Amino acid sequence: MLYIGIDLGTSAVKLLLMDSEGKIRNIVSREYPLYFPHPGWSEQKPEDWYEQSMEGIRQLLEGFDKSQVAGISFGGQMHGLVILDDQDNVIRPAILWNDGRTGEETDYLNNVIGREKLSEYTANIAFAGFTAPKILWVRNKEPENFARIAKIMLPKDYIAYRLTGVHCTDVSDASGMLLFDVKNRTWSKEMCDICGIRRDQLADCYESYEAVGTVLPQIADELGIPRTVKVAAGAGDNAAAAVGTGTVGDGMCNISLGTSGTIFISSKKFGVDKNNALHSFAHADGSYHLMGCMLSAASCNKWWMDEIIGTREYAKEQEAITKLGRNHVYFLPYLMGERSPHNNPNARGTFIGMTMDTTRADMTQAVLEGVAFALRDSLEVAKSLGIRLERTKICGGGAKSPLWKKMIANILNLKVDVIESEEGPAMGGAMLAAVACGEYDSVEQIAEKFVKVVDTVEPDPELAALYEDRYARFKQIYPACKPLFEILS
Repeated sequence: MLYIGIDLGTSAVKLLLMDSEGKIRNIVSREYPLYFPHPGWSEQKPEDWYEQSMEGIRQLLEGFDKSQVAGISFGGQMHGLVILDDQDNVIRPAILWNDGRTGEETDYLNNVIGREKLSEYTANIAFAGFTAPKILWVRNKEPENFARIAKIMLPKDYIAYRLTGVHCTDVSDASGMLLFDVKNRTWSKEMCDICGIRRDQLADCYESYEAVGTVLPQIADELGIPRTVKVAAGAGDNAAAAVGTGTVGDGMCNISLGTSGTIFISSKKFGVDKNNALHSFAHADGSYHLMGCMLSAASCNKWWMDEIIGTREYAKEQEAITKLGRNHVYFLPYLMGERSPHNNPNARGTFIGMTMDTTRADMTQAVLEGVAFALRDSLEVAKSLGIRLERTKICGGGAKSPLWKKMIANILNLKVDVIESEEGPAMGGAMLAAVACGEYDSVEQIAEKFVKVVDTVEPDPELAALYEDRYARFKQIYPACKPLFEILS
């Protein structure tokens, strides 16, 4: 049988076709616009997601036996606010995960409602990118739109609805809304009351590997696939990527170097750090995970290469970097503000330490190291909970760089396992579809069979010691700059 994984990203939708043995048969990608109507705002049109997903499925299945398609599932950008009216029409463009407009609402939730109550209700505190502050923003700034809301959805769930007619979400994606009682895997009545919404305005919540329904007859006929094709709830992009990299079960770790960057730690037990610096979410495998999320990771390198020094020769630029562990330039990678562990939308990208002998290579190196140091910040929080890691998987566009993987291994002092397929959320979505269709008994079972480690980058003790000293200096820069960020904002 064949399974389709749909990774609904920020710049494009990526679709993957996988067979029952885990072999990737085809991959396609289709882009859609991203809108910035005001500085710090970030929006997309859900209709664009759907249109490009449908075109992508058609393209994906060209030349294949469509009658063999058994299931579809998703990984998707998290936290985005999609609101529908009582006719299921989109009310306004979706407000995305990297949108920074909700400063007032986030402050209200954290400082008036209070972090302690939020953590009690949801296991998390408010971050500017989360969904609940966006709902409050619509209530405060667009009351006419707020009054029309019949359904509140997340990005990938809009595609699932268009395919099945079912308003659904999954536990991992719902965890990032600040409306979900993560520990008990159910909607929080208290948070609904705080946001002024009703339970019936929220979708029904499923485990990621559960089927929510089958494709609508007209959709099946339009795509040429069986009407029996099951659609599984899927997962938020990071949880789906974790499935795709085999980061399931207890005590496993994955680092994602995509547009944003994450360190993702799976756990059989529910846990929350005392400062809520890490997100505590439900996992797509039926258990839980802790996650540190930085808003700008590989996008920092893309910004530096494309916009500042004006080149697309990423690998060539890295060839000149030779003095690992000895760079005197530091970079704070907060181009979109920062989430974990600082929770500061006013934080900004910052270079410090330049001298007259600073080279272009030093600056490029500082960008790559800055992202790795920021990931280390979240790892330190996990360590404070008694979590001890020896190794991590890695995925995302940045993981294609051997130099960056070496930096990650030595700055975090972890063995970095490179897997055979780095397809992340799309692969995870296809695997969840296979579990929903009964091809495999559990997410852990399919991950154990499909995910193969092909290389390991091990830290070098001497280099790790040099980076230990550099990290001690790096972690002093943000506290020193924080008052300036508030003034500059």
